[in-house]
Amino acid sequence: MEQSQAAHTSIFQQIVQAIKNHPWRTLAVAFALMMFVQLVTLPLGDIERLRTENPKETAFMRLHAEAARKQGKPFRIIQRWVSLKQIPKVTIDAVIVAEDGTFWSHSGFDWFEFKESLLRNLKELRFARGGSTITQQLVKNLYLSTSKDPLRKLKEWILTWKMENTLSKSRILELYLNVIEWGNGIYGIEAAANYYFGKPALELTREESARLAAVIPNPKRYRADSDSRYVLRRTRMILSRMEARSV
Repeated sequence: MEQSQAAHTSIFQQIVQAIKNHPWRTLAVAFALMMFVQLVTLPLGDIERLRTENPKETAFMRLHAEAARKQGKPFRIIQRWVSLKQIPKVTIDAVIVAEDGTFWSHSGFDWFEFKESLLRNLKELRFARGGSTITQQLVKNLYLSTSKDPLRKLKEWILTWKMENTLSKSRILELYLNVIEWGNGIYGIEAAANYYFGKPALELTREESARLAAVIPNPKRYRADSDSRYVLRRTRMILSRMEARSV
C-alpha cells in the first residue's frame, strides 16, 4: 500500500516537473485536447436527423429561458410549426433579401460578405456588421450561443458545412423560418404572423413580410408592427431590393 502511494506521488512529481520545464508545450497539449473534446462532441448526428425530424427546442430557446429565470421574469415559448409550402413566396423572398441574398447559390458561406464584415469590424474596432448566412444563423440558433469566441466560430463553420452537405436548401430554409426569434418568446414565422398581424403566415402581405424580415437582426428591440424609424427604413430597403430582383 505504501509502495503504491509512493509510486503515485513520484508520478505526480514528475508531471509537475515536466509542466515546469515545458510550460508552453504543456499549454499547447492541453489546448489541443480541449479542442479535440469540443469538436468530437459536435451534434453531427443530430443534423442527420433533421432530414425528417423537427427540433423540439433550440440552444437559443434554452438561453433565453435561463436569462428570464435569472431576471425573475416569466418566459413562455410560442411556436407553431408550418411547412415551407405554408409560407408565402413573398415572405421567403423578403427574408432571403434581408438576411442572405445569395442563399440559393452559396454552399453555406458568403465569402464576400465575410470579407466586407471583417474589414468593417477591424476598421471600427467593434462588431459592427455580421456576415452570417441563413445556414450559419440556423446552426447558431439550434446548437450554439451568442458568444463570438474563436472556438464557437470554428464549431459554427464545421456544423454549417455538415448541414449544407446533409440537408436540402429548402429544408434549411424551412427549419430557419420555424425556429428563429421574432420577439420575447416568439419563435417561427407562424407565431410571428399571428402575434404581430393576427393572421396565419400563409396570408402575410408583401409589406408585412418585409416588416418581419426587417426586425430579424434585433427582434427584442424592434417590433414588426411598429412604425419606428429603424423598422420603416429597413422595410423600405427590403421592398426596394425585392423590386430590383423582381421578386
